[in-house]
Amino acid sequence: MRLLTRRWSGMILIGLLATVAAAVPTTASAAASPVDGHVYVDDNTTGTNTIAAFDRHADGTLTPQPGSPFVAGGAGTGTGLASQGAVQVSSDGRYLLAVDGGSNQVSVLRIKPDGGLRLVPGGVVSSGGVEPVSIAEHAGLVYIANAGNGGSNYAGFTLDPGGHLRPLARSTVSLPDGSQPGDVLFNPTGTNLVGTRIGTSLIDSFSVGQDGRLTPAAGSPFAAGAAGPFGSEFRPTDPSQLFVSNAHAGSGSGSVSAFSVAADGALSAIGASPFADLQTAPCWVEITRDGKFLFTTNTASGTVSRYSIASDGVLTLLGSTPAGAGPLDARLSNDGENLYILDGAIDAISGFAVSGGTLTSLGAPFELPVGAAPAGVAVN
Repeated sequence: MRLLTRRWSGMILIGLLATVAAAVPTTASAAASPVDGHVYVDDNTTGTNTIAAFDRHADGTLTPQPGSPFVAGGAGTGTGLASQGAVQVSSDGRYLLAVDGGSNQVSVLRIKPDGGLRLVPGGVVSSGGVEPVSIAEHAGLVYIANAGNGGSNYAGFTLDPGGHLRPLARSTVSLPDGSQPGDVLFNPTGTNLVGTRIGTSLIDSFSVGQDGRLTPAAGSPFAAGAAGPFGSEFRPTDPSQLFVSNAHAGSGSGSVSAFSVAADGALSAIGASPFADLQTAPCWVEITRDGKFLFTTNTASGTVSRYSIASDGVLTLLGSTPAGAGPLDARLSNDGENLYILDGAIDAISGFAVSGGTLTSLGAPFELPVGAAPAGVAVN
């Protein structure tokens, strides 16, 4: 049974709304706690897309940045995106890149010293395809996953020091209609790039040349190991290990696949992969900076599953924690002390304190702007 679609209409979040109608999110006060960083959300609003920006305080709580939400320039879809990585902070921390799925564009915004955002002049550019959903960036090399039929692909760009995205000639990798790519990402060294195809349960894997262009691994695309490969992440401490959530295996049958990645990008399953999480629709993946624990949000179950990761990449399920209303994309703070999860059913963001593989709620969710259909979260 297919649990997720790109447009989200008639999907599992509708059922979740009935259970959370009485739960109105409130913005926590953090006036006494110093600012440690910032959190950004692609609001994916119809018409002019916006980016919600929050100050992240030392206690993990969030307060809206003055001037938030900031205009992204392109248009959102207003209905959410079935993807991970719709918004990313550049490797140098200077820019925020966000998809504008409703206008087939990508926006680049300058991150100001106080965490506020300013659209780069000429910073709204064509995504190189139809309906961009995910962005990968490494040291100024950018690839965008476009999911729309008639223009589904991975399109390459370069990001110059001034924040301008420029198409990389002969870099586009076309995909068949119906592939529905959900995530594109580099490994920590930038030598490999992978993309998940939610619609066909395949994973594309490439080596990255010095010129930034992609060479498919022998055997690519690879079988995901279960239906609906969705979110993915390389292990921060080992660029040869890849983990992918599988969202479409049915009620209570979600899982996470673990792969060993060869230098040319070839994927091979680790141990008894895929590893069950006993929940429904695991969609987004995040791994602690020390590489010891993995979290995956289960959109239909309203939980986040917690795994430990052995040195060889084998996963052990530790349990699941309630995670709000229709949990979507999730990101850890750079210090690893907090996990932030989008609540798709109530257009809010929940925060958790992280201690090893244990999550503790920070309290009531933090509100997103009116009209938001959140599609990605990034932390600087």
